[in-house]
Amino acid sequence: MRHGAKDRQLSRTAKHRRAMLNNMATSLLAHDRVETTVAKAKELRPMVEKLITLARRGDLHARRQVERRIKDRAVAGKLFKELGPRFASRPGGYTRIIKLRSRVGDGAELARIELLPE
Repeated sequence: MRHGAKDRQLSRTAKHRRAMLNNMATSLLAHDRVETTVAKAKELRPMVEKLITLARRGDLHARRQVERRIKDRAVAGKLFKELGPRFASRPGGYTRIIKLRSRVGDGAELARIELLPE
């Protein structure tokens, strides 16, 4: 039974899934876009949006909560200096998922998740 199991498993253990999503969030925040599978993009979106909301707040506790997920200090600094003010007037919905194509090797649906320009 899947009581209380709301997240996708992505064929990984919980530790592996958490580490993978942390690394994908770091890449997305560093490069403004990442190409991945649709399922991974849908799992990544709420996590990144919560991080950006914390960056909009900008206090010390928010910075410490972000640095629990984002291990790269340069990316965390970019999040608070550039992305937080960039989305200050937006009430949410900072990312977009665009479905691209099927992967050649296994037929998985690929998507690009990107940060909105404003």
